[in-house]
Amino acid sequence: MAVMTDVSTTGTAIRNPASSPAAGAGVVKEADVEKLRFIDEMTSNVDAVQERVLGEILGRNAGTEYLTNCGLDGATDRATFRAKVPVVSYDDLQPYIQRIAEGDRSAILSTHPVSEFLTSSGTSAGERKLMPTVVDELDRRQLLYSLLMPVMNLFVPGLDKGKGLYFLFVKSETKTPGGLTARPVLTSYYKSDHFKNRPFDPYHNYTSPTAAILCADAFQSMYAQMVCGLCQRNDVLRLGAVFASGLLRAIRFLQLNWEELADNIEAGVLTPRITDPSVREAVAAILRADPELAKLVRAECSKGDWAGIITRIWPNTKYLDVIVTGAMAQYIPTLEFYSGGLPMACTMYASSECYFGLNLRPMCDPSEVSYTIMPNMGYFEFLPVDETGAASGDASQLVDLARVEVGREYELVITTYAGLNRYRVGDVLRVTGFHNAAPQFRFVRRKNVLLSIESDKTDEAELQRAVERASALLRPHGASVVEYTSHACTKRIPGHYVIYWELLLTKGAAGAAATAVDADTLGRCCLEMEEALNTVYRQSRVADGSIGPLEIRVVRPGTFEELMDYAISRGASINQYKVPRCVTFPPIVELLDSRVVSTHFSPALPHWAPARRSD
Repeated sequence: MAVMTDVSTTGTAIRNPASSPAAGAGVVKEADVEKLRFIDEMTSNVDAVQERVLGEILGRNAGTEYLTNCGLDGATDRATFRAKVPVVSYDDLQPYIQRIAEGDRSAILSTHPVSEFLTSSGTSAGERKLMPTVVDELDRRQLLYSLLMPVMNLFVPGLDKGKGLYFLFVKSETKTPGGLTARPVLTSYYKSDHFKNRPFDPYHNYTSPTAAILCADAFQSMYAQMVCGLCQRNDVLRLGAVFASGLLRAIRFLQLNWEELADNIEAGVLTPRITDPSVREAVAAILRADPELAKLVRAECSKGDWAGIITRIWPNTKYLDVIVTGAMAQYIPTLEFYSGGLPMACTMYASSECYFGLNLRPMCDPSEVSYTIMPNMGYFEFLPVDETGAASGDASQLVDLARVEVGREYELVITTYAGLNRYRVGDVLRVTGFHNAAPQFRFVRRKNVLLSIESDKTDEAELQRAVERASALLRPHGASVVEYTSHACTKRIPGHYVIYWELLLTKGAAGAAATAVDADTLGRCCLEMEEALNTVYRQSRVADGSIGPLEIRVVRPGTFEELMDYAISRGASINQYKVPRCVTFPPIVELLDSRVVSTHFSPALPHWAPARRSD
């Protein structure tokens, strides 16, 4: 996840919101004063807070095997930390993490017991990363969540007078061999007592019952949340999902199921397709026979015109609460279409490894989003990124949070209470300004990620392996892949991977290479590529339905030479040119599409099965 902003009015808005032209809410509510004061204090004393946080982390984890091996000898000062502790990647930590996963309960990375693993994007071996976490990390996450609405209230008044329609879901969880639960960070939060037993708060009043959010069946969960959102349509002041793609999936679900939803609303009876007893009970407390509402849903959804459907169905919506930075920016035009141009608020920046910070100007244009990292969440360092986009692995190059430079790009390096020390997250950030003494960062990209539709992340090496595995199916036909590139296509919901192949006949077959391989074989190539992609991708395809079937577009011979000619005409060096493995620039996508001679989709779902679920 990622979020960010320009700093010119933010400090004024936090300290004295009534006097700030950016603050639309007028006088600060009494309940928000303490939270806003906390933000002001944290961002005014960044370096002192960071020094304290590092001391706390090193002090509590001083007896761990990892820090002992680094030769820290109980030291908690920055100088010793910098001299002794190396910058690491996940592969460096995997042997330690594997031991914890297998049941070793000694103080390996943390002196506090690892309570569970939070699963992150796939490793080079195709498995999810396991990020250790500890019980008190939930308190830090909850603290950051508690700051979101006080900031939002500065810009949007009256949010306590209605509800939020948020499409929130849990994903599958497993047990490690040592018995620890492994699950995505948001699933961990939704299943925690912090979320399930939260006291009533008018600013976090959702239309979706908790039972619907916690239902592991994606269809039942979505259906229940949608029908409850429709029943409370006039109460909805904001619509959201974690990612932009998630909100678009909800709109697509409405497109496919509005007739049945309207029937349920007219009769006041939930479809028998919802079989989870807790979900049925929760929806029964909300669903009432409402023929007029059913008539409205039918009238709006049967037109075939879905422009502005969000405000047509939920007329009091003030903004969309979704992440539209990074890879999610590709969904902005579609969201604007469905919402009639509603503002999009990116509120926070977080990951499985650590929660980082807030967008202190949440109603800014998506292109201006910047995040203010809160210095109490962990210890943060930054590796400068050079002109080629690469970050050095040299620890001597690391810059402290308070000493980054505006305009520079950095790779984020974190040290956490849960035992990650100088860990390279892989996010590349650009410094856009400061709020008080706290730098603000725009999310630039995930390092090395080529393709992403939702939570999936496919890098160049993984795409290369998938192409090689699929192209083996071409050999009996006397053909091979001479060149390829890719594109994340989001014109349809759900989005899907598009792979452009230029084929070469390796035997003396007559005719164009594009027609030398039959459609059935090329369809199997699509599926074979999907089988080669990581578990996050395959789960999104099979269990979540958040990614559509992979597509191979075969282009005519010579297309990639034309691509090179185009790049050279725009100033690329003929000596240094190499085929881009992912394309986003519209003229290049249009050039490739104009040369397509056949298209093929994966004919089936790839293999994916969750490991043994926890109780």
